[in-house]
Amino acid sequence: MASWSNAARALPSPQPRRRAKPAARRRPRARRGVAGGVFWIAALAVLLTGVVALNVAVLRLNVRLDKLNAERVQLRADKQALASQLSLAAASPRIQALAHRQGLVPADPTQTTYVRLRRGTR
Repeated sequence: MASWSNAARALPSPQPRRRAKPAARRRPRARRGVAGGVFWIAALAVLLTGVVALNVAVLRLNVRLDKLNAERVQLRADKQALASQLSLAAASPRIQALAHRQGLVPADPTQTTYVRLRRGTR
């Protein structure tokens, strides 16, 4: 049989485990509050204002470009009209009619002579 010895009593008796204290509840971080929201609203307002200003500038440039294109088309049409008038003014039948009114007659090809110059003189 087993006997109880005195040495066993010298061992310290187990102490009850201490429960860990529940962690203190942390307060949530202080939010940035109104100042942070106002900052983001102001930043977005500035960005949107920039976008609107850029769109207005592009629209103005487009209007100017359209006016310049219309002017270019008009100038090309004027150029064509002037070229047509020049072509009519330089036409052979018109020049011959004007010359005939002034008393000029075409030269007879059989009576046309050519003058030959020496080679060194020009």
